Amino acid sequence: MTGIAGSALASPPTISAAGESTVNDAEYEFVLWLADYDERAIVRSTAWTALLEEDVAAGILRFFQSEWEYAESLAADGQERNSDFVKYIVDTCVPEYSPEVCAAAQHAWTGTPADQETFAGTGYAAAKERDRRVREQDGEQAAALVATDRAYVALLRDNDPGAQVRLAAAWALRDGATDGDLVEFFSHGWAYSAGLDVRAHRSEVAVREATWRREVARLTIEARNAEEKARTAAGEALVQARAAAARAWGGIAQNAGPARVVWQDAERIALGQAEAWRQVAAAAAAADSANWKPILDASGDIGGQWSAERTTARDQATYWADLYQTAVAAEHAWSKTPA
Repeated sequence: MTGIAGSALASPPTISAAGESTVNDAEYEFVLWLADYDERAIVRSTAWTALLEEDVAAGILRFFQSEWEYAESLAADGQERNSDFVKYIVDTCVPEYSPEVCAAAQHAWTGTPADQETFAGTGYAAAKERDRRVREQDGEQAAALVATDRAYVALLRDNDPGAQVRLAAAWALRDGATDGDLVEFFSHGWAYSAGLDVRAHRSEVAVREATWRREVARLTIEARNAEEKARTAAGEALVQARAAAARAWGGIAQNAGPARVVWQDAERIALGQAEAWRQVAAAAAAADSANWKPILDASGDIGGQWSAERTTARDQATYWADLYQTAVAAEHAWSKTPA
């Protein structure tokens, strides 16, 4: 990989005695994943800044050690959250099915922070209601509803792998719901909530990863420093240095073990979602109804996102599994009494 000092896949980030920074492919790919897909613009831009550093490895290490956490704190600001929400709607709404929502979101996106706050607070709901009234006045989509449409939404409510899709389907079928609620689900709610499920999945693993990466980076420095001392120490100093190295590697293993499991679970979830969306695409293609057209258009993109998530999760699970084995072996080696 250009600009990054080579290291074994299992090796955690290190700083050599000479101060040379190194990272491995899995760390680079994870930061690239954040730069491409994190739902928060400030996190994406901070990740890109790290990747575009002249010394990429140093940029990535600094990103893990401090910049990522700082970017997350900035992203929690209300104005940033409003901006991120507006951009999500701009990127995902389809004028053909939700023209009022798209127009209002675009106006907010090119407007002021106050415009974005208004859209996030009341404007989005008001625009959805305007789109709903247009659909109800037209009546075509409600007239096209059939029993199998309702049955499919009930299936999603009970079995869809995404929590947000299940909630949206349950709302469309709640007591007192109308045909308009069902049409709204097909026109906008299904794809919107599916996108939220992808974002929630990414956010959950990224938040956990942040803790592991920072702790492993800290412990790695401790381990390397202790190893360096052990190479020149003797007597009690050697015993203490070896014990410090063993403790640090043991701490790395304690972080790598849960990380491996979480990424393996993330791969399983992404695989299930990709398969679910393959089935949705097939059902939408077979449906003879205008109501299914929006989800047919969206299914390929959403399914593709889950397939990409599976690849990322698989690669990260492999990295953490390899690191776990490396750390356990190193802890054992430094714990042994030297001959």
